[in-house]
Amino acid sequence: MRIAVYPGSFDPVTNGHLDIMKRASKMFDKVIVLVSYNAKKKGGTFSPAERVDFIRRCVDIPNVVVDSYQGLLADYVKISGASAIVKGLRAVSDFEVEFQQALINRQLAPDVDTVFMVSSLENMYLSSSAVKEICNLGGEISNFVPAEIADDIIKKITGKDSK
Repeated sequence: MRIAVYPGSFDPVTNGHLDIMKRASKMFDKVIVLVSYNAKKKGGTFSPAERVDFIRRCVDIPNVVVDSYQGLLADYVKISGASAIVKGLRAVSDFEVEFQQALINRQLAPDVDTVFMVSSLENMYLSSSAVKEICNLGGEISNFVPAEIADDIIKKITGKDSK
């Protein structure tokens, strides 16, 4: 069985993330979407449990499962039996960071490959940070996040119901 791990902070999950999940699900027998802790990002707007819940509510793909982990990605990949790490790329700046991480993961887990997937054109500019900023400033986020969770995001960020 070909298992891949798609890690990220997913704070919150966006349509761009969902696109990568759908495309990865066609390449692997099982894709584990891993809500992971990123020390470079302070805390986060949504708790890991909320992020896992959001993804589970948005993804209805039989071979995609959701998990969370706070340790090294390389350790999780070994534990899960995965042979690949899936990373989405939006721009050259993403590649520089992801390339370095891929090399480190290769040292820590030599049998695991990193697969880079280029974002779809309509999601090239999209990030969780942008979604939160737009929402915080009262902008419309429905084109950027799954409908199943848009109201929850608005309520958490603005303190108001979207309706």
